[in-house]
Amino acid sequence: MTIHDISVPLQNGVHFWEGDPEPNISRIQDHERGDAWTTSHLSFAAHIGTHVDAPLHRVRGGKTIDSLDLRTLLGRAYVADLIDVNSEITANDLDARHIPSNVKRLLFKTRNGELWTRQGFQKDFVALSADGAQWVVERGIKLVGMDYLSADIFFADTAPAHDILLNANVVIVEGMMLQAVTAGWYTLICLPIKVAGADGAPARAILYTGSIEEER
Repeated sequence: MTIHDISVPLQNGVHFWEGDPEPNISRIQDHERGDAWTTSHLSFAAHIGTHVDAPLHRVRGGKTIDSLDLRTLLGRAYVADLIDVNSEITANDLDARHIPSNVKRLLFKTRNGELWTRQGFQKDFVALSADGAQWVVERGIKLVGMDYLSADIFFADTAPAHDILLNANVVIVEGMMLQAVTAGWYTLICLPIKVAGADGAPARAILYTGSIEEER
């Protein structure tokens, strides 16, 4: 079995959305200071690093992160290579990739991978257009994965991709690190922290090939 950890490491200095509080990870107690325990304090917004958007993020009265069907976040996923897209992923872009018709979890690999190596939040990331989001909904896809911090471009006046996807109960995973992953089929495990009533939460996400049984 081959495992690809596609999660962003949560640490001080990690990219975070402009306007959100700056992440702060500190030690309350520390062996290096002579304490008997090492204990950390974590402070950051729900939409940090690799995270899952619940419908409540944009839909009044929508599902919360702890009420999502976990089966949506587990199972076969297809990584589509869209490295050549410069700004928004359109329906035409998706048609051109000949994505299998039976895909239920679709992850977008774009040029965003290189943005994680830059200092601080980057605004020129690739995201999903309105017609691209509609393409996802019309094909019955239940989960989409973005490789930076939003499904909508930063300079959009509204958030059409979020609105279209979340109103259709399509789960959005943002902040995946897909630069080391090639296009094709994998098994996805992406479990957000169970924060009661929250609109989103950080998650540990992996892709793997092969069978877990092979390791037993």
